[in-house]
Amino acid sequence: MKKRALMIIAFDNFRDEEYLEPKKVLVAGNIEVVTASNQLGQAKGKLGLNARVDLTIDEVKVSDYDAIIFIGGPGSYDYFDNPLAQHIAQKAVKQDKILGAICAAVGTLAKAGVLKGLKATSFPGVSQILTENGAHYLATGLEIDALPTSKTGKIITADGPTNAKKFGEEILKKLLS
Repeated sequence: MKKRALMIIAFDNFRDEEYLEPKKVLVAGNIEVVTASNQLGQAKGKLGLNARVDLTIDEVKVSDYDAIIFIGGPGSYDYFDNPLAQHIAQKAVKQDKILGAICAAVGTLAKAGVLKGLKATSFPGVSQILTENGAHYLATGLEIDALPTSKTGKIITADGPTNAKKFGEEILKKLLS
């Protein structure tokens, strides 16, 4: 059965490369990619990319996916205090899914409480949110840490667009292992 990844983007102002580069890597690796946002239609990236939204975040069933990926950009701040987005991240951890976030979107994972005690990186502008919520912030390009329950390194965080492809490659590696 084909593996599935859910990419969660802001409807307005997601970071184009952080969505497009990992998606290309996953699709090339034969992963089915589904895109979710807070509304249906054509989401608009900060740099002008249009992305078709397949479902809204309130329709997400975490159990339908092997990986849940939060995409950054200025619009991703809207999800930091969004109970639905936080619940998706928490369920991904409870269900031992691969959980990824890049750039500012790592703030959603921190606020959901799923990074407590773990190593993580992010856009430097949200590093304080990570530390305030118990994460060990590292100013690196990419971090992989284990969920306390599995010890297998299933939480993958990246700092931004320059590491978007590598972020996608690490998620693919976990999906295929």
